[in-house]
Amino acid sequence: MKRQNNNSNRGARVASKVQTLVAEILRDIYSDDKLIAGVSLVGAVAHGGLQFVRLFYYSHNPDINAVQNKLDKITRTVRYELAARMNQKYVPEIRFEYDDTLERAQRIDALLDNLGE
Repeated sequence: MKRQNNNSNRGARVASKVQTLVAEILRDIYSDDKLIAGVSLVGAVAHGGLQFVRLFYYSHNPDINAVQNKLDKITRTVRYELAARMNQKYVPEIRFEYDDTLERAQRIDALLDNLGE
């Protein structure tokens, strides 16, 4: 009998764990920062043999460049905290990327509404 591969969804599990822990870190440490307090992590994808995780975020702040710069600035500290909270030998590198799915969906809805007129 052939044994099933239990690592088939390991990347998704690690990415989900990283997303949850980073969200807790942002809430616990950076709740006073106005730019970071408005950030919601909406997804995560693991790459490179689990050495790298892209964290997708959404923010209500209209200045996404300022939010991205702030996230880039705190990435090292967040990863250090992540290492303390993860029960894993290696902690993946993390990168924050803005997710504009909600804005694109709103534009599509507006276009569809205009078609009906």
